[in-house]
Amino acid sequence: MPARRRRVRERVLQVLYAYEFSREPIEGIIATFLDDLREDRISFAFARALVMKVLEAEKELDTLIRGQVEHWEFHRLAAIDKIILRIAICEFLYFPDIPPKVSINEAIEIARIFSTEKSDKFVNGVLDSVFDILKVEGRIAKSGRGLLDTPSTRRRTS
Repeated sequence: MPARRRRVRERVLQVLYAYEFSREPIEGIIATFLDDLREDRISFAFARALVMKVLEAEKELDTLIRGQVEHWEFHRLAAIDKIILRIAICEFLYFPDIPPKVSINEAIEIARIFSTEKSDKFVNGVLDSVFDILKVEGRIAKSGRGLLDTPSTRRRTS
């Protein structure tokens, strides 16, 4: 399942990237990029739900990202990095069965594949910070499998 979910997240990234630059109707973009997932109803449903929730919550997600990149001009961040961050933060907030550590690790790996040489570290830092804030605010509500890793995702050094 992890490899399948990674592939689905990569497709979600492609859908959101295409939408970001074309602003074509989302259903057409979904049909183009996710059509081959339709046979796997679970993967298709997850991909579609994630795309739609990221778009629905985009302003909220961007506000959370902006709070962690105060010394950067938001519009100058790599579009791929912004989308990867939106996907992971959306999973933190709206997909209670996905452990936060999984969302963070998947985002880092996808950044390594699709973005710049330093993007994985940037994505990791932003997501760690956003997760800590959401946890303190009591906005992380995980259940089932999602509870596997909620206490802390940061590696602590003594």
